Order: sequence, then structure tokens, then C-alpha cells
Amino acid sequence: MAALVIAEHDHASLKASTLNTVTAALACGEVHVLVAGADAQGAAKEAAQVAGVAKVILADSASLADHLAENVAAQVLAIAPNYSHILFPATANGKNVAPRVAARLDVAQISDITKVVSADTFERSIYAGNAIATVQSSDATKVITVRTTGFDAAAKEGGSASVENVSGVADTGKSTFVGREVTKSERPELTAAKIIVSGGRALGSSEKFQEVMAPLADKLGAGLAASRAAVDAGYAPNDWQVGQTGKIVAPQLYIAAGISGAIQHLAGMKDSKVIVAINKDPEAPIFSVADYGLEADLFSAIPELAAYL
Repeated sequence: MAALVIAEHDHASLKASTLNTVTAALACGEVHVLVAGADAQGAAKEAAQVAGVAKVILADSASLADHLAENVAAQVLAIAPNYSHILFPATANGKNVAPRVAARLDVAQISDITKVVSADTFERSIYAGNAIATVQSSDATKVITVRTTGFDAAAKEGGSASVENVSGVADTGKSTFVGREVTKSERPELTAAKIIVSGGRALGSSEKFQEVMAPLADKLGAGLAASRAAVDAGYAPNDWQVGQTGKIVAPQLYIAAGISGAIQHLAGMKDSKVIVAINKDPEAPIFSVADYGLEADLFSAIPELAAYL
């Protein structure tokens, strides 16, 4: 049987997390992609071009326009009997829908996998990434969420999958879309950014955070992030938080300034390709994972670095 990837999209195009999930699914068997939305032909066409995808299933219905978890879960369940694996990106949407599907199928969800060992065996991190658990499932249908930073993105081009249209499910009536408040920024989204500049509680205030960190991020075209301590102190908004209780990122370059390196923060960024740490405490744990470390006061080091760029 095949593996089904539940695509994340904005109806017109796919989100990057779908490509990483496709890579994970390829290790499980033939890959089909479900695009559930309204007027989502653009996203379906894009999915059909992804390398490795054998078939795209397009469920186009007004009930799926707002990605309500109950309706999307019902759509997945309508075609679930055809698949041995159902994979979701481990994003807010994926984590909202996957447990509903697993519960209705009466199977155990396998969460946040970082590696596919075989069709029934997977690896996932536990204890804030300090240990790796190998999980084997005998369930007939494996419902899986995929930590996208654990897998390379599938190529956006090179595929030639067919697109099959299926009837969209009726509205379950269990929830109603009220509204959406979207944070808009000219900087790249953290989970897709190639470079991230991140600040910690040592910055001291939201004003200093912007004054010191923003110019460097702007010159690098980087996403701006923060530790939980900085967010809790009110120096940065919640959607900038990186760590176990924030966003999991793996950019090409991660610059951590004034971040001590608590295990909760490291769990969210230690898969970054190159890590640069700037901290005046030589014993800071962040230096243990850094590729390059600078023992310096960030209030002088960051402006100097920005000035050189």
C-alpha cells in the first residue's frame, strides 16, 4: 500500500513543510499527496510536480476553505483505508488534525519522527533531544507527524504525477471559522529561513532587542528569533520563539547572541548547519553545540559585525 502525505498549503501553492514530509514518506513506499482545500488547483498542480510523488488527490470543497481540523480529518478518513501510512508535517495544523485521525482509526500516533528506519520503525527525539527513541508499530495504518528539520526537502520539480479529483466532505458542523489574525513581516518565516539571528534575555529590553539585533538580521536577510526567556520577559513576540516549546528550525546559519543554551532552546535549533554563538560567559552551554564561538559582549560584537557586512 501507499503512503499519504497531507499537504500544507494556502490553496494557491504548497508550504515548504510538505516537501520535507514527502521525503519522509518516500522511505515508506509509493507517495500520494492529499490537497484538501477550496479552489486549490494551484497547490495540486504544484504538488504534482514534486519529485517522487506518484499521485495527487484534490479534494476541493467550501468546507475545507479554512482548514478546520474536524473537516480536514474527515476528508483524510474518507480515503484512509487505501493507505498504510498517513503522514502530516509536525506543524500547528498537522498536530491539530493527526490525533483526530489516529483516534478515529483506533491506532497510536507516532509523533515528531526524525528518521524512517523501515516501514514500521521510526526514530523520534525525547527528553528535549537528549535521547533518541526507536519506535516500532504493528498498527495496520501508521499515523505519523514528521519533524520537518529531520528530512531534506523534496525537489519542487521533476515529478509528473496525475491529479485525481475526489468529492470534498460536507461540513461536520463541529467548529466554525471566526477569523484569522496573521502576523505580517518582510523577514522570512523562521521555519523556512536560511539564516536566523536569535537573541536572548541578556538584551535587557524590547528596545535593545530591536536596536541591536534587527540591523544584523536586515543586512543578512535573516529571520529574527528569540529564546523563551526573552519572549517571557516581553522582549520579543511569541511567534519568534525557538525551542522545545517554540519553533523547531534548521537554517544554514544560526547566530545566537546572549543565549546561554538551555536544553529547551538547543532542542529547537541544534540541527542548524552552522551555529555561531556570541556570549560573554565562557561557560555558557551554547558553546558546546556552536561551530564558531565568540566570547564577547553582544552589545559591541553585534553592531561591529553588522558594520562589516
